Amino acid sequence: MLVQINTDHNIEGREQLSRHVEEKIQAALNARFGERLTRVEVHLGDENSSKKGGGADKRCLLEARPAGLQPIAVSHQAESLNLAVDGALAKFKRALGHAFGKQKNH
Repeated sequence: MLVQINTDHNIEGREQLSRHVEEKIQAALNARFGERLTRVEVHLGDENSSKKGGGADKRCLLEARPAGLQPIAVSHQAESLNLAVDGALAKFKRALGHAFGKQKNH
């Protein structure tokens, strides 16, 4: 499973953050879904930029390319990138489980 990380220009520490997020994605998805996913794209962004404050302005969008299915995408916004990634991963695992469960039943 290839994990591709994309960040907007408002995100600091991109390389270290990318490594951390990739490890988190691999750990969360590899055991259960790794063989069925060809690629996972991660888009991280700061909706308000660093110049503006704000509540839940960090966004994580996850998109999977499951073998034999249409792409699956979820997003989550939170106060920090870690919380945004964790929230998106929780949604992602539910969405993947649902999609693969439907495929298995047909």
